[in-house]
Formats: sequence, C-alpha cells, structure tokens
Amino acid sequence: MDEKTSSKVEGAPASPDASFAAEGDSVLITAGSGHLKRDLGPAQVQLYAIGAAIGTGVFVAMGSSLPTGGPAGLFLGFALWAVVMYGINECYAEMVCYAPVPAPFTRFAAEWVDEALGFAVSWAFYFNQAFLIPFEITALHRLIGFWTDKMPVEATTFAVIALYALFNCLSVKWFGISEFYLSMGKLILILLTFAFTFITMLGGNPLNDRYGFRYWQNPGAFAEFLTEGRTGRFLGTLNCMTYATFTICGPEFVSMVAAETRSPRLVLPNAFSSFKYRLLFFFCGAALAMGIVIPYDDATLNGILSGDLAGGGTSAASPYVIAMRRMKISGLPHFFNAFVMTSVFSCGNGYVFSSSRTLYTMALAGRAPRFFTKTFRGVPVYAVMVALGFCLLTLLGVSSNTSKVMGYFIALVTCNQLLCYMSTCITYLYFYYGMKRQGLSRDILPYRSVLQPYAAYVGVVMTIVMILLLGFYVFFPGQWSIMWFFLNYAFIGVFIVAYVGWKVIHGTKLRSIGDADFGLAGAVKEIDDYEELIEFNMTGYSGWLDRIFGGMRQPKKI
Repeated sequence: MDEKTSSKVEGAPASPDASFAAEGDSVLITAGSGHLKRDLGPAQVQLYAIGAAIGTGVFVAMGSSLPTGGPAGLFLGFALWAVVMYGINECYAEMVCYAPVPAPFTRFAAEWVDEALGFAVSWAFYFNQAFLIPFEITALHRLIGFWTDKMPVEATTFAVIALYALFNCLSVKWFGISEFYLSMGKLILILLTFAFTFITMLGGNPLNDRYGFRYWQNPGAFAEFLTEGRTGRFLGTLNCMTYATFTICGPEFVSMVAAETRSPRLVLPNAFSSFKYRLLFFFCGAALAMGIVIPYDDATLNGILSGDLAGGGTSAASPYVIAMRRMKISGLPHFFNAFVMTSVFSCGNGYVFSSSRTLYTMALAGRAPRFFTKTFRGVPVYAVMVALGFCLLTLLGVSSNTSKVMGYFIALVTCNQLLCYMSTCITYLYFYYGMKRQGLSRDILPYRSVLQPYAAYVGVVMTIVMILLLGFYVFFPGQWSIMWFFLNYAFIGVFIVAYVGWKVIHGTKLRSIGDADFGLAGAVKEIDDYEELIEFNMTGYSGWLDRIFGGMRQPKKI
C-alpha cells in the first residue's frame, strides 16, 4: 500500500476569514452542501457508487438479453455502450468535482443553461430514481420466490420499507455505513461469479468438463433477433446495447453524494477516475462471463423467459445458476441467490437516498414544494418519506406477474436515464465553452479530462440515438404493442412538456454561452474555504487494485 494524497489534518488553524471560522464545525460539515452534512468518507463514496450501479441487472436480468444477441452480441453491446458511458462520466466528473453541491447536475443545467432545462432534468432524474425503488423491491420479492412462493408481496414490501426508513432516516453517516457493508457483499459476489466462470471453464467442476469458449462456436457467437442473417445478428446486438443503457450507470450516483462528502475535491476525483476501470471489470466482465457459462439457445433459460418453465425473474433465470445446476454443483445456487438479495436490497437503499436528495434540491430551487427542504440531523426527512411512498408501487405485483412489472419499470427508467445523460452532456458543453469565453483556465479544475469536449459531443449524439431506438422492436411486423410503445417513449413527451411548460409560465431564456455564474452564487467559494480548513489524508492501493478502487482507504484521524 502506498500513500496517495494528503491535504491538511482535521483541526487545522482557523481561516483568516473570521466570519467563516466563527461558525465552527457546523460550517465545516455543511459548506456548500445546502445544510446537508459532509459525513461520507472515500470508501463510503466509492462503495455507494458501485453498490447503487450493480444490482439484479448484472447478476440475473442481463441473461435475458443473451438469447437475442448471443455471447458476442451481448459483450459487444455492453462494450460499445461502456465507451459512451466513459465519455459521459468525464462530463459529470469535471463539473461535479469543481462544484460539489447538492444534486449538482440538475442545478448546473438550471443555472448554466436554462432554468426550464433544470426543471425538466430534475423531474426526469427524480422519477428515474423513484421508479427504481419499486423495481428493486419487486426483484427482491422474485428472489425470495427462488425458495418459496408462499411469501406475499405485501409482506416483502412493508418489511423493506421499514428497513429503508431505518437506514435513511437516522443520519447520512449511518446510511454510509450500511451501504459500505452491503456493497462489500456485492463486490464479493461479482468476484465470485468471475472466479466461478474462470475455474469451471477450465474444467474445475464435478463433470470435469473443460468447456472454455465452446458456446461461442456452438451454437455460435451471434444470435439472430426479429429476422435472419446479418440483419438479425445486428438487431440482436442492438437489443443488447439498449439493455446496456439501463444497466450501465454510476457517475450520477457519485454526483448525488457530492454535497455530503468530506473533502470532496480530494475524494471525488478518485471516485470518478476509477469508474472507467469498473466499466471494463464489472459490466463488460459480467456480459462476457454470462456468454461463456451457457449457450444462448439454452433450453432452461429460454423456457424460463418464455414462461414455459417456472423461475422467471428469480435467480433460476441467471445463467450462473443454470450453469451451476447443469454441472451438479449443489448448494451454490442457494448461496448465490442469498448474496444477490443483499445486492438488490443495497440498490434500493441507494435509490431512496438519491431520489430524496433530488427532491430536496428541487425544493430548495423552487421546483418542488418548499416543505421538502426540512431536515433533521442533516436528513431531508419529508423527501425520504415520499421516496418510501414509491415502494408501494411494488404492490402492482399482487395482481400482475412480477416479472412483467419489472419490465415496466425498466422501460420507464431507461428513457429517463438517457434524457438525464443527454442533458448533462449539453450542460457540460455550456460549461466548457463558457469557461473559455470568461477567460477561466481549465487548470483550476480538480478533475480535467483529455477527451473534452469531444466526449460530450459523442454523449449528446449517442444518447439521442439510443432514446429513439429503445423500443425499435415494436416497429417490426407482428411486434407492435401500444403499451410497450408508450412505456419506452412516453417520458420523451413528459420531458418536452415539462421544459416548454416551465419556460412559458416563468418566461425563462436559454443563456448565452459565457453568461453563466460558475461560482453558483458563492457556493464554489464556500467549498474552496472549506477545503482550505479541513485536513484530510487518504491512502490508496497499488497497481490494478488502485485503478478499480482508487482512494477508498482512509487512515485514522491524526
């Protein structure tokens, strides 16, 4: 282990600005945070970002795309979108590390581009996070169904609500601690799945079957989707890529904890810079592993997905579990299911946090009722209560097939997620060229990307393209569905109405490049002063571990 970076030590001498220092510790822990507390350390930030991004989609639901794209199509679809997401991450990183304020990218859109865009993005991101809460609870209930179908949806829902309330209402510190341990379990699980894939493909299984990349040759690397030939293989890869737009995420979660991070200018750059390696290792690695352990025409997987066999939406549909059972590895599927349950619970816990902070920031800016700004011990309690209210949407599974309900939430969330990414890239272009117009050097930025502004342009174009392609399959003969058309595209209309409606009612104008207040009404200066006062020391791992988990270790206070 080697020492990475150090700032000053906590308890440093008071700032020359007496009025600032006179506020004492309360100012230090709320500087630029809108009355939220800066209690999260580097390990908690890193693991929250990992934990919120990696859930049932990586361990189970990703397998539903395998029959449409094949192993190569699945891997290629995820790899292509991972490249785009790397560029989008760089947009978040530069802006958020410069101004780590509450719900930063929604505030940037409002203050640097157009107040109407900030309004539309705020609500798009809010519904994105809010709909993911019942999605994860629904997934959790389905995972319980791996063992028994006697557990009522209502019991799962209210038990989870109680736990989410406990973790999110005590304090941000306890939220960080809970996410730390839950996310550690998730990291252990994904590493175990990679180890399982590697060992068994080399013959380390009860059947002594050294299968290697056999399924890439038979039945083949690419599957055909909707039609035959090259077109079918292309559409199969495209379908995998549209699923990747839902599964691959992360920079927005680092951004959401920016206002509650200790020494954000030191901690956040590490969290963002290690994201590109997590993209390769976790998301692309999972897509590769799933295409190795079973063939895309596996009878069990296709039977579960079609409804002919039981287990849809549970771990029984995971390629890993199918492979474990085929190799006659007893006990391991149950262990896997239990670990996935903690992973899914962690994701939902994180979404309660991020959606409540978004609503809190919207209320501060006048885009939501003012009483959502009320905090208790640094926690926006009313905003948390509304987030918990979205858990009740899980009860849709009482009268509907829970696997279908999960599909509804995925369709609604993906469109909103892409709209937020598109808006963030547009905001970044205003930030990049605005700084140039105002004569501000990029040397003042805590995080600088060599890819800009080209990454932002690619992000804008690709998010628009993928938004239009989300429901491409409904336009093929025999595939038309009004319900799925609206589930995939309805929020485009909602976003446009929100933007135009706010603009008309409030008479907002699109700002000229260079007219923005990059100091955010003094918030950036407040954070500058905070960073001068606080002493913070971080150590990191060496080699490849540092690239993936950079800046997670924090020594004891001096």
